Amino acid sequence: MNLRSLALAPAFAVVFALASALPAAAEKIPLNELSRYLNSFRTAVADFTQVNPNGSVTTGKVFIHRPNRVRFEYNGDDTLVLASAGQVAVYDGKSNSGRPQQYPLSRTPLSIILADNINLGRANMVTGHSEQKNTTVVTAQDPANPQYGNIQLVFTANPTQLRQWVVTDDAGKKTTVILGEMQTGVSIPSSRFIIQ
Repeated sequence: MNLRSLALAPAFAVVFALASALPAAAEKIPLNELSRYLNSFRTAVADFTQVNPNGSVTTGKVFIHRPNRVRFEYNGDDTLVLASAGQVAVYDGKSNSGRPQQYPLSRTPLSIILADNINLGRANMVTGHSEQKNTTVVTAQDPANPQYGNIQLVFTANPTQLRQWVVTDDAGKKTTVILGEMQTGVSIPSSRFIIQ
């Protein structure tokens, strides 16, 4: 398993069924509404299913605490991915070193949705915005560093909700994260995001 891709949680080439189908004539959700929605919560918790670049599937729970903090806990595995203090740390339970692999959060497309103020209307950030199968799909990148890859976000409407993301890393590998029901505004202790 490519740990870097795993950490990016990179995060949609997977077909998924949504609990509530929208009318066939659904229109894409405007970027300003998507930015408003993403900025409307600071914390969120959800179960997730992750499809890795090699086709393997893992499950777990994700904890988001904006700005710039996320924790991916994997079921039945000692792997842990943390982002905090501008760094991403990947703890691999199969490694004997006990030390995490680390790299800057700013070099991952996931940093876009962990920002303090998410503005999808920023020049050159969004490279794709469409309606597909009753969902709105947005592809975004760091305008200053498009070489770091991109993140594809999938939203449903009424109410607006983030359902999945696909991260394409700088090597072109895709990791899909499909979210379960997301609980927002939850209390998450800061200690859960400390990188040892």
